[in-house]
Amino acid sequence: MEKEKTLKIITIVLGAVAALLIGALAYIWITKNNIVKDLNVEKAELTSQMMDLRNEYDSLTVHSNQLTDSLAVEKEKVDQLIERFQKTEATNRAQIKKYEKELGTLRSIMKHYIVQIDSLNSLNMSLKQEASEARRAAAESKRKYDDLVSTTEQYAATVEKGSVVKGRGITLLAINNSNKETDRSSRVAKLRTDITLVENTIAKKGYKRVYIRVKGPDGILIAEGEQTTFSCAGEEMIASASREVDYQGEEVEISIWLSSSQGFTKGVYTVDVYTTETKLGSADLLLR
Repeated sequence: MEKEKTLKIITIVLGAVAALLIGALAYIWITKNNIVKDLNVEKAELTSQMMDLRNEYDSLTVHSNQLTDSLAVEKEKVDQLIERFQKTEATNRAQIKKYEKELGTLRSIMKHYIVQIDSLNSLNMSLKQEASEARRAAAESKRKYDDLVSTTEQYAATVEKGSVVKGRGITLLAINNSNKETDRSSRVAKLRTDITLVENTIAKKGYKRVYIRVKGPDGILIAEGEQTTFSCAGEEMIASASREVDYQGEEVEISIWLSSSQGFTKGVYTVDVYTTETKLGSADLLLR
């Protein structure tokens, strides 16, 4: 009887111990599963951070060959880290912590590159702006230079045109042997062309030759002695007669005489007066 009682007590104790063991094992199993689940979640989050870092490297745009090569090296490091991390069990806390620290280092490097790239972009923008301003300044300078050249050329053309000596009061007269004017062809000894060179302070000073071309009623040029040729505005012409005058920018009156061995007939005579620069004018004479 005593033995049965003792056996019963032992059985009860063993049962209680077994229940406690089962409860302890269940608690440990549940706790372990929760820990593993948490570690897997942590590993997934860390993997996501690594992928985000990799995408950030891909999104960087640089225009420096040196930086491009450096970024390629860092991206390769991130790829290798992701590959090693994915092969590591979530329960390997020591290794996970090591990879997490390595990720932090790569992230810091990434921030350093971002700062460099921002600095380079800012510098590039500044240089582009300076280049744009320089181009605008150069274009403005060229415009001003072209305007100046155009103005100078116009001024030079105006001065050149204004420096040409002009004439006025051109007359063609018939003179007899008594040195008096006449309109009778039979009494004419010579023809006289009178012209006044007008004042021009910017004209070139010095000796200037004035040429006349006289045509008779038949339209034929009357020439005295040997033919004298001259050039006016690029055109070569024969002169009937000419005279050189010392022109000093002040008004001066001159007369040019022309005789003819053929005599003079009735009709209209025409004189055209020139310098080598320009035609000064014309005049007519009617002889009876």
